Order: sequence, then C-alpha cells, then structure tokens
Amino acid sequence: MATASHIELDPAAAGVYHVPDISAQAGKVGSQLLQENHDKFHIYFNNGGFHNHIAHHLLTIYALGARPEEIQKAFDINQSYQRPQFPIKERNVQSMDDPEEFKNFLGKEQYFHDFEAFFRKQIEEKGWEQVLNEQVFAKTEHSERILDRMFAGFLHPLIHLGFGVEFKQPAIIVEALAQACIHDGWTGTFLHSAEDAAKSTQSSKSLVQLINEARASDKLRESAHWEDGNKLRDGVFVRAKDEMIALAAQWHVKPDELEQKTAEMINAAVYFTGAAQKPDKQVKFDFFYMHCVNCSIFFSAFIKEPWLKAEDMARLLEWKGRMDLALYVSRGCPELLIDEIKNYQPKNPNDGWSEIIRRVDQLPDDGHASKLVRALANSEQVCKQYESQPDDVFAIKGDMFLKLGHMAIDSVEGSDSNWVRSAGFDEAWKDVPARAKL
Repeated sequence: MATASHIELDPAAAGVYHVPDISAQAGKVGSQLLQENHDKFHIYFNNGGFHNHIAHHLLTIYALGARPEEIQKAFDINQSYQRPQFPIKERNVQSMDDPEEFKNFLGKEQYFHDFEAFFRKQIEEKGWEQVLNEQVFAKTEHSERILDRMFAGFLHPLIHLGFGVEFKQPAIIVEALAQACIHDGWTGTFLHSAEDAAKSTQSSKSLVQLINEARASDKLRESAHWEDGNKLRDGVFVRAKDEMIALAAQWHVKPDELEQKTAEMINAAVYFTGAAQKPDKQVKFDFFYMHCVNCSIFFSAFIKEPWLKAEDMARLLEWKGRMDLALYVSRGCPELLIDEIKNYQPKNPNDGWSEIIRRVDQLPDDGHASKLVRALANSEQVCKQYESQPDDVFAIKGDMFLKLGHMAIDSVEGSDSNWVRSAGFDEAWKDVPARAKL
C-alpha cells in the first residue's frame, strides 16, 4: 500500500491517460526505483535549481506501458547526475509546526529533506487530502505562500503535485510540497495582482483571444529581451507589468464552467506550444512552452478529485491560464502558425498513438518528451467534445492532435538538441538545422 513514505504503484491508479494492460512487473520495478529516488536524491540535481525529473519520467512511461527494462534504463540514464539528500535536522522539522517559523525556511534548498519530514508527518496524521486542503488551498497566509510557489520553477512543483494526486502516491505529494517550499515566491506577486484586477474586470475572453491580443501589443511583445537572465521576472514583469496583469485578468473561470474551461486551457497550451515554429527550420517545441502542456494533463486529474472544492479548482485553473499567458509573452510572443500543424508530414505517417507511445517509451530522455506525448494524447480525448467551438476558443481540432504527437516524437528522435529555448527570438533558432526542402 502506498503511504507518505512508501511508493507502491497500482495499475488501477495508473493515471487519467494510460495504456491498457500495464504489467505487474513494470509496476514492481517502477515502485522500487521511485522509492530509491525518494530516499536518496534531492529534488535539485545541481546548485542552479535544475530539477530532478526521475519521478516524472518513470511515472509517465509506466502509464504509457513501458517494459520493466525500459523503466530501469530511464532510471539509470538519469540517476548518475543526481545529488544526495541533505540530512534531516529534527529541530527544523519541529520549528515548521509554527507558521511564523515555517516561512523562515522557504526558498532555501538545504531544507528540502526537512520539509519532506514535516509534510510526511502531517500526511501520516491527517491523510494527504486534508493536508493539501490545509497547506495549499485554505487561503491563509501560510497556504498562500505554498500555493504561490506551486507555480514557480516553470510549474515544476505543480507538475510534481499532479503526479502524486493522479497516481495516488502520498510520498510523491510529500516531494511536491517540499519542492514548492524551496522555490521563490515571485510568481505569486503576479498571480495575486491579476486576481485582484480580475475582480473589477468585466470582460472575459478566451485564452486564444488573449494570446492574439498579447502578440498585437508592442509593449507586451517587446517586454522580454534575449539577454534577460529570467525573461519573465526580469523582462515581462519589469517592462510591461501593468499590461501583463491587465491581460491576464481577463481570463475568468466560474465553478460551473470547470469542464469546458479545463479543456480550453489544455487546448490553448497545445496551440501556442505546437504552432510556435519557424518554417525554414526543423520542427522544435519551445522548452518553456512545453511545460505548460506537460502540466495541463493534471487538471484532468484534479477536476475528478472529490476533496477539492469547485471554487478552489476554479481558482487553480485561473492561475494556470494566467501563468500560461505570461509564459507565452516571456518568449517574445512568437507568431503562431497553425498550418505548421495542419500540413505536417510525419516521418512515419502510418503510426498511430500506440506506435508513437512505444517510440517515446524507448527514448533516452529525462522525461520531458514522454510527458509531452502523454499530455498531447490526453488533450485529444479532453477536447473532442468541443470540436464545434469557434477557432478563437479551441484552435486545435481533429487530426491536429495526432499530427502534434508526430511532431513531438519526430523532433526529439536522433536529435542533438531536443528543444528550442525562447521560440519568439531569432537567436533561439540559430543552431537549429534548416528544414529539408520537399
């Protein structure tokens, strides 16, 4: 049984999108390796705050039907460069019981394991559902600090939380909460400002409409500079802060709209991630946009959780949509070329989802590509019922989802560089090979 300290995969809880007939042996190997990662390694693999993706990778390919040896290989590739955990200091864990003391530990990576010990104890006492409601969704000063940080680090803490909730693994939820706590809280400043502005903003527009408005705005489009160390924090939020807040405030979610708005968010993330291409260059997905898609699948999981109140889910979804808008702007608002998707010629045109999935299960990667493929496959299922919606609400329709699956796997197989970083800047594409002439 899965607990706050023990990982045990169950084929009956293999996620919102998974292949049938996951083998028991794959679950056994996956559980053992996830446990090893949980016990031994820090969530950052270096001093620069780069994330350990082992849990993401193994859970994703497990859901996609990877064989035991493929799960082992994925672990072996990525365990070699991980850092060991810092030792737990019990006095720190005890101090965290006081919310005033707790905040003194925030944003500091050396306390990751201490945070894990704190949240593990909380979950053992109360259950993970109650702990998430208290620690993330209670709207107290304390819980807001943690919620803010869920959206930091290009959504990594929220992605990690999604895996824990989706696969019903309390120990992964422990990791997610601890991970959020060692991130900075600066994304929360924007999200709270947009939330406050939304209270007096009458207009409610779709995410695609707002993306189009962002690109049409010189102030927003030019707010991030290539040389900015962090294009969101040092670019958009410095040079066009008010404009970004005003734009984001126009995306609203009411509790009775959750299903369609979840699908809209997923579709919009897929749209701006897939359509940000250069016609004279090989197809590449933007590394930062890709996280918006990879995170989107977990909203298909969150919406099914009975412990999560509809108003809290609506708020989480609003924040995700607003963060996606800010991330789109932060890469220079690239032109979105829908025909790049519609007219894509796959490397293996006869492959369907099952073949694409087999290819990504075997890819030597850190998990980003497999997460992208699974999230794209999920997006097709979620958005199918909204095919009749206008293109400026649901831009991706029909066979475009499968085309995107092909684009994803074709772009990373046998590639020196899997991703383009900051797709709206010509500099980002400089070393991407030219596209072969047909």
